[in-house]
Amino acid sequence: MTLKDCRIIELPKIQDPRGNLTFIEGSKHIPLEMRRVFYLYDVPGGSERAGHALKTCEQFLIAMSGSFDVVLYDGKDNQRFDLNRSYYGLYIPPLIWREIDNFSSGARPAINPRVGRWTP
Repeated sequence: MTLKDCRIIELPKIQDPRGNLTFIEGSKHIPLEMRRVFYLYDVPGGSERAGHALKTCEQFLIAMSGSFDVVLYDGKDNQRFDLNRSYYGLYIPPLIWREIDNFSSGARPAINPRVGRWTP
């Protein structure tokens, strides 16, 4: 896998004066089937998270609240993604090193891991 396989995906956004709604339906909107979601919160300023690559797991990261940066490395090149909208997510395939840093106050990253590959 290379950084070319990583990408920002725009999710559906329903705008409403009472508050916006974004949703993900199975593997319809992202290139993996959701099996588990976990999220980080109360991350102290200056902290870094992740700092690893996964052999067989794909991930999709969303900034549910606040913002943070994801630095990806494929063994050759680095790329930094700023996640700061709850309707954008970052798809990361297996074998890509990831670090999460630059958390804003109140940032809440949601992470959706999936083992295996997606077939449309």
